[in-house]
Amino acid sequence: KIMFKRLGLFAALMGFAIPVMAQKQAEINLVGDNQQITFFNGATTVQFSNDFVGALNSLNIGVGRITPGPIIRRSASFPITSGSLDLSTLRGEILHSGGLKLFRGQTIVKLESFIIDTTGDGIVLTGMVSANGTIVGRVPLFDLALPSSDDLYAGVNIVTLNGVSVTLRPEAAGALNAVFETTAFEAGFLIGTAGVRGLAFAS
Repeated sequence: KIMFKRLGLFAALMGFAIPVMAQKQAEINLVGDNQQITFFNGATTVQFSNDFVGALNSLNIGVGRITPGPIIRRSASFPITSGSLDLSTLRGEILHSGGLKLFRGQTIVKLESFIIDTTGDGIVLTGMVSANGTIVGRVPLFDLALPSSDDLYAGVNIVTLNGVSVTLRPEAAGALNAVFETTAFEAGFLIGTAGVRGLAFAS
């Protein structure tokens, strides 16, 4: 059994995504008192951790991309397609295209169409999951933790969030263990750090 020592696994494995920012910066073009922004472009990029890469290697699980969005060395990028956030509360959703596929032999798991959802209790990244060609459904993949937002400020029409860490949810860990016939995936496995750079306008 592989023990994942630092919280979080799959951010990119599943997406990758926003919030937990040690250093966070957001720049947004605001009109009057409007505090809501709408995304129309950009990307979330995840840098895989050594623990994540080592775990997959130990399990002989390969990682490939679902277009669009490249995988370059140990990082994956997922284009932002749309979404809205309330600047005063950070409630909203950010939608992405692309995704990842995990494979070993004839077993293939696809994780795609990621959504970062901040409207419930906590911040959750969900994705459409399929296993060996069969759609499983939209599954909560990661819990995301959001630190201080003191350095959130208004400016141009670019939203930048850095230092995002992601933790694997129990639902995702259970699904992966079942498909790959292992007990290695545990809730709270660190996949790496993510950064978001999105284009947005006041709405």
